[in-house]
Amino acid sequence: MSFQQGLSGLDAASNQLNVIGNNVSNASTVGFKSSTIEFGDLYASSFYGTPSAQPGIGVDTLAVRPDMAQGNITTTDNNLDLAINNNGYFVVSAGLASSSTTGAAAGSAMYSRNGQFHVDRNGYLVNASGDNLQGWMASKGVINQGSLANLQLNTTNIAPSASTTVGMGVNLDSSQSVPTQSPLDPTNPATYNWSNSSTVYDSLGNAHSLTLYYVKNAATTSGTTWDVTSYVDGTATGNTTKLGFTTTGALDTAGTLGGSTALVVSYNAPTANGSTTPMNFSINYANSTQFSQASGTNTLTNDGYAAGELSAINISRSGVIQASYTNGQTSTVGQVALASFTNQQGLQPSGNNLWSETYGSGPAKLNAPGSGGAGTIQSSALESSNVDLTTELVNMITAQRYYQANAQTIKTQDSIMQTLVNLQ
Repeated sequence: MSFQQGLSGLDAASNQLNVIGNNVSNASTVGFKSSTIEFGDLYASSFYGTPSAQPGIGVDTLAVRPDMAQGNITTTDNNLDLAINNNGYFVVSAGLASSSTTGAAAGSAMYSRNGQFHVDRNGYLVNASGDNLQGWMASKGVINQGSLANLQLNTTNIAPSASTTVGMGVNLDSSQSVPTQSPLDPTNPATYNWSNSSTVYDSLGNAHSLTLYYVKNAATTSGTTWDVTSYVDGTATGNTTKLGFTTTGALDTAGTLGGSTALVVSYNAPTANGSTTPMNFSINYANSTQFSQASGTNTLTNDGYAAGELSAINISRSGVIQASYTNGQTSTVGQVALASFTNQQGLQPSGNNLWSETYGSGPAKLNAPGSGGAGTIQSSALESSNVDLTTELVNMITAQRYYQANAQTIKTQDSIMQTLVNLQ
């Protein structure tokens, strides 16, 4: 029986060295989880046997269990490298060609802690094996967390948008005097008190220079009004409005002074570029004031913009993917999904840094990063292997001694058997 005991010990030591070797070989594998081996003793059972006098018959390998502890987070220069802080797994669709034009999830769902992703030629986010990263695509900037889909970046240019509203919060200097000359002449500063400018866009995204001239009127006991006249590309639009301010410097939103809070501009000059004409937009002066300080533009917004090209992709802690364009606009593309499991150690390793769901792991629970127990995402970062090389090397020495000791029991048993043979 000693031969059997020694052989089982050799087999167990060999299995332990295999596990240690696999851990060591994957010490630099992103997202890799080290494993430990568990042993159990073996006993032969006999109905009439005496348990206290019955020796064991060796050792058996019970299980190889992964250690799901998180590895260290290291930063990178690629903003598509993603690391999960705390619980959760990326969901990828394995076995699906990334050339799919439907964007629908297909293939078998697999799970990984390796966040090394890149964009393929069709704009899909994939890993080194070509598996598609799963999440929820946005529709008109709104994310609906329904069925998972292959996350895809739109690499085409963003279309231009004509200006319809310009928000302009200004302060007009109350200490200014009424101009001594009239009518308004942009080339003669004596005919106006102040001017400011902004950019507006036509239907094709062409930029036009909007200049506004402010002329102060004589003050009354109720307040003061200012005439505002607009020019586009140096040409008068013929649009003028009044801004009224109370004696406290606040904008007269009730129209008591006969003024308005907005200037509607219709620019009728012909456009040689083929854009829509006339250009129609309004200038909203809400939150404007008249205080005794230099005239200036405090706030400025514009809902128009030129055409733009994709310039950058940013992924937030909650997994929201946002595209930035050269025209200053941003667009929500989608959101990365994370899966979590009741029993992580029940997952089945499938190679290529992937895990598959089993009955022992329980079903995948899909959540947005930072919700439902899922961890958060860190962009431009990766999770290192959780292998501790120092520990593995010490374990390797121990396993080697274990192997040698079991080999020695076989050698000793062989020597005893040889002695018995020699008795003849």
